[in-house]
Amino acid sequence: MKKSSHWTHRAWLILPLLAALFLLMAAGKARAALDEAALQQLATGDFGARIAAIEAIGAGGGEDARRLIAALEAGELGVLDGRVVILTGGTVTDAASGATLEAAANAVDTLRVNNRVRRAIGTAKAALDLTAGERDTRLAAANTLRDNASETLLPVLERALETEQDEAIRDIVLLAAARVNLNAAEPAKRLKAVSALGQSSDPAVRTMLEPFLLPANEPDALVREAAADSINAIERRVAFAQHVGTVFSGLSLGSILLLAALGLAITYGVMGVINMAHGELLMIGAYAAYLVQGLFRTHLPEWVDWYVVAAIPAGFFAAAAVGVLMERSVLRFLYGRPLESLLATWGISLVLIQAARVIFGPQNVELANPSWMSGGVELAAGVVLPYNRIVILGFGVFVLVLVWLMMNRTRLGMFVRAVTQNRPMAGCVGVPTARIDTLAFAIGAGIAGLGGVALSQIANVGPAMGTGYIVDSFMVVVLGGVGQLAGAVWAAMGLGIVSKFLEGWAGAVIAKILVLVFIIAFIQKRPQGIFALKGRFADS
Repeated sequence: MKKSSHWTHRAWLILPLLAALFLLMAAGKARAALDEAALQQLATGDFGARIAAIEAIGAGGGEDARRLIAALEAGELGVLDGRVVILTGGTVTDAASGATLEAAANAVDTLRVNNRVRRAIGTAKAALDLTAGERDTRLAAANTLRDNASETLLPVLERALETEQDEAIRDIVLLAAARVNLNAAEPAKRLKAVSALGQSSDPAVRTMLEPFLLPANEPDALVREAAADSINAIERRVAFAQHVGTVFSGLSLGSILLLAALGLAITYGVMGVINMAHGELLMIGAYAAYLVQGLFRTHLPEWVDWYVVAAIPAGFFAAAAVGVLMERSVLRFLYGRPLESLLATWGISLVLIQAARVIFGPQNVELANPSWMSGGVELAAGVVLPYNRIVILGFGVFVLVLVWLMMNRTRLGMFVRAVTQNRPMAGCVGVPTARIDTLAFAIGAGIAGLGGVALSQIANVGPAMGTGYIVDSFMVVVLGGVGQLAGAVWAAMGLGIVSKFLEGWAGAVIAKILVLVFIIAFIQKRPQGIFALKGRFADS
């Protein structure tokens, strides 16, 4: 029993010694992470050697490497008697051992940092962050190394491929390693690199692979064949992403046209009024969003990211109020007189534009996207789906569903459809046609105001912002069919997508002309539009 107690006592004495020995070994290992040859290169005056040394230190990893790179970036790294030291305040520390040196600060020759060295520092920091830190840190590091990796950093990339679980980061690291191996001497490595780069969607990678198609640059036939296959795969992927981006841009434009045309389809279908001031109702909705943004910035700065949500009812009711005023004061006396109503609404549009210039000034006003609407989804290099347009597309669908429910599931909607199909008969069965006119015009104007709120997030807000949408809105209404929501949806989305594809092929002006020619030809063959309105008309 005493012997066991004796050994236990000796064990308790030995354990602290073993722990101290382990810590010393770990410390020695950490110090060894700083390559002596790299430190010696840093001490030379050759910038090329310093850049190679910085990359080697970043590839080595470890806290000492991170501390040295941070000191170099801060201008606290220097040379004293042929060895690299860190100058912190007035204290001089040996970079290799960490020991404090008895030397004056003014005796240290501080290493000069130019643009090339700064780029090398950024690459070294990315190499240090690639296998440590949060996902966003690793992703940023991978993106940095994708374009700046060198053969020195290849071990870092290979270690990251072994440990990284995130597929997006792994793909970027894989491309970075493949770019490095393109210059390998062994054909097998070049073949593997060329095949790996075929998984990219970046047009710059295609440009990088093009020299490998020439026998003068690549003697191995298998590598040349793999390069051709990779280029074809990249071209197909890029073309698909660009088509998806074009379709999305067309749908985004179509959603704006739909918001602008929905209200016009209701008012034009109910009253037959050609409202040339409809574009200015969009402008009123956009300025309502601007005023709400100002109120949030002044009184609710912590909620300013949500001003757009509050601007939706504000834009609707502001535009609806102006619409009621227009219908009650002018348009009510011009029913059945299309030319006079067209000229009157054109005059109203000029009045509204001038009023906006007087109140808000002739220059465009600034509306900021909320943080949750900033950024986008990257499909490929140069092809991004912005969040603000995604939100606007969803908002357009939401408004469309509300309008459909109103028109098909409410008493007001039934009255609006009755007046649209046969006004005299609707009046004979007790429908208050005059009140329906006012309500329909208010709803149509309010929907235009919602379109202005959406448009304020992607376009300049100014007094004349609505004039560019009035013609397109009428084209949507006429092409889709008067009073037909389904026709307005198909026409708006179709015009948006076709316009974007034509713009990429022939330019914006020619695209607009071609669309107009198509609509004229279509209306000649089918005057009622895509969807014919059902029911009897007074003039039939």
